[in-house]
Amino acid sequence: MATLRAYAMPKWGIEMTEGVVAEWMVAEGVPFKKGDLLALIETDKITNEIEAEADGMFPRLIAQQGSTYAVGELIAVLAGPDDQVSADEVDAFVAGFKPADTKVASKAGAAPPPPPAPEAAPAPKVAIADDANISPAARAFAQENGVDISTITGSGPKGRITFQDVQQASLPPVAVGGGAVVDLTPVGNALGEVFASPLAKRLAVQHGVDLTGMTGTGPKGRIGKADVLAKVKPVQAPAAAPPAPAPAAIDFARPAAGSTEIVKMSPMRKAIAKALSHSKSTIPHFYLRSAVRIDAILGLRAQAKAATGEAPSINDYLVRACALALARHPDVNVQVHGDEIHRFASADIAVAVATDKGLITPIVKGADTLSVAAISRTVKALADKARTGKLQPHEFQGGSFSISNLGMFGIDQFDAIINPPQGAILAVGAGSRQPIEIGNALAFATIVQLSLSCDHRAIDGAVGADFMRTLKGLIEEPTLLVG
Repeated sequence: MATLRAYAMPKWGIEMTEGVVAEWMVAEGVPFKKGDLLALIETDKITNEIEAEADGMFPRLIAQQGSTYAVGELIAVLAGPDDQVSADEVDAFVAGFKPADTKVASKAGAAPPPPPAPEAAPAPKVAIADDANISPAARAFAQENGVDISTITGSGPKGRITFQDVQQASLPPVAVGGGAVVDLTPVGNALGEVFASPLAKRLAVQHGVDLTGMTGTGPKGRIGKADVLAKVKPVQAPAAAPPAPAPAAIDFARPAAGSTEIVKMSPMRKAIAKALSHSKSTIPHFYLRSAVRIDAILGLRAQAKAATGEAPSINDYLVRACALALARHPDVNVQVHGDEIHRFASADIAVAVATDKGLITPIVKGADTLSVAAISRTVKALADKARTGKLQPHEFQGGSFSISNLGMFGIDQFDAIINPPQGAILAVGAGSRQPIEIGNALAFATIVQLSLSCDHRAIDGAVGADFMRTLKGLIEEPTLLVG
């Protein structure tokens, strides 16, 4: 017997309360296979690719692309791939849907609460083994609601049972009649060594696009999402399934003179606004500024370029210099948590990366133990993942120090806002040729302006100044940077 099931906004991480359906990768009423990419969902920092766990079909896509939905809120209705489902059946299912946790239900358009019903008998307590592979939130929900976890297959890392798994298992299936056995045969992948992104390969398998011999528009001919979609013909829904009313077209025309364009904040922009507003309003910032010569680093880059054909960026050398300076000044390599100062032995440096959705700071772990070349490779890999929304939480959460460089935009000098709970951040400006006195003679040097923002609750002026003096020495005499 076929059933309709809720497809709700998933939850990743304890702090996630909502997500944005960035894009549906399947059409309403069109069957999909296990492993197909269903949707792209954005959280505060990353974009998650949602794959089908089994063959199926969405008789209705409720969530609109670009809209925000609370965790647990209904975003689509799921059915078997061959089910014939009427619009009335879907309407009845949507009307009867209730999130397992009412605290995450959407407030927008919520119906008035019904009168209180008589208290039901408490659910029987379920014994769960202490060593069961289940998250604490999922365990508590299962015990409270009497959900048997023995039949649940976890969707978390290493098969761990998540809150979402238990929540879905607690919902009774809604019978709609008819249907057929679901084919669980996984989708094959015969793409071999095709130079394409993982998302492009998934889309190629989903839409039957042959990537053999194709040259992409990405770096070095890499095939990307846009290249595959350019080969895909528009999907037509089966005639038997009546099409749902198309959403109203969005007018992206330029606003008329004197009018106002209102742009809704993305999840990342809201997270940035919240964190930096808190930082600037609650952390006592003070700033230490210094001008440093970088001619010696420019010389090292020229030597590396001549020897290998590639050279680390100026920022890579600055990350290395900051890491060594932090090792000598652990009082700057700190985080502030309430009335506690956490001092770190390892220099985990966050590097600010600008993306089309906002600023994110991936972390170079143990930068004091890495060579400049290794730092360069790490930063490039993290920046690529940041711009494509593929960073994992452990790659951008935490860190003991930050660097923000706007020199490539021609900015001479600026002061950065501290990234809590870190205690300091270094702002780097553009290099410029300036006349200076060297050995009683006038000479020209390439000067960069540095500004260190410090949290005065944990770092005193003298401590920050001593750090800046060490940093300046490492930059102007960088023999240790390549050691």
